Amino acid sequence: MSDVTGGGRGPGAARSWPPDSLRILSWNIERGLQFPKILDFLRTIQADLLLLQEVDLNARRTRGRDIAWDLAQALNFNYAFGMEFQELSEGTAANPAYHGAATLTPWPISKARIIRFRDQSTFWRPRWFVPDIPVFQRRLGGRIALVAETSIRGRKVVSYNVHLESRGDDALRLRQLNEVLADKSTYADQPVFVIGGDFNLDAGAGDVARALRDAGFCDAVRLPNRPTTTAHHARVIDWIFVSDTPDCDGRVHDDIRASDHYPVSAAITCCPISERLTRYIDFVPK
Repeated sequence: MSDVTGGGRGPGAARSWPPDSLRILSWNIERGLQFPKILDFLRTIQADLLLLQEVDLNARRTRGRDIAWDLAQALNFNYAFGMEFQELSEGTAANPAYHGAATLTPWPISKARIIRFRDQSTFWRPRWFVPDIPVFQRRLGGRIALVAETSIRGRKVVSYNVHLESRGDDALRLRQLNEVLADKSTYADQPVFVIGGDFNLDAGAGDVARALRDAGFCDAVRLPNRPTTTAHHARVIDWIFVSDTPDCDGRVHDDIRASDHYPVSAAITCCPISERLTRYIDFVPK
């Protein structure tokens, strides 16, 4: 199977909000186990970009569904799916199961690819002494960022849908994030950049916040102390960062109980391209 799959539903419906705005939602949907509740919530959210993590494909636990495809069909969205792991206990040799990230949008997706991080935890690898049963989650593959280039009202948006490693330390997660930041530097034009997803750490402080800030990103949700997980020891690990310094209105949807994570969203007022270019020219040394 290709590492990236996807599909289209046409150019997307027109949106009623201002042309200089961008609406983004990121959510770890816990495989899609509560698919009806997930779909019901996503139908209420008017968004330009949905960044979903922990998305199943052909797994027993989600009844063999292609979660990304089914959501895209129901929402009439275009989508890209990036394969993170083959889930060894959830499929068979003839009918394998996968787990990854999905980016959905009513707008055209021109390119999609994955960054499979060089630094990976060895925790998930199959071992002869670990039973191949669901509770141990034996897997092949590794953590990724799903990169998608989307044209939203004529504006190029490059999104990085990330799921950093849950095992290991923050230093490992920072090395993975740095691969995303290095990829951003390969773009010669001036798109809007978005990094969103399950960071598995507090990205609002320390070395991670500094690395994001130095790369030109700002926190778009702007609720750094609001927990984004439903677990007993609630954590702040789901984030949306955007390039430039736009006006943002963020939210943690902690009234939604369809996963072990809450959705996080941001409505962004983007700096017009002409203004961004003027700012750049102003800062060029004379």
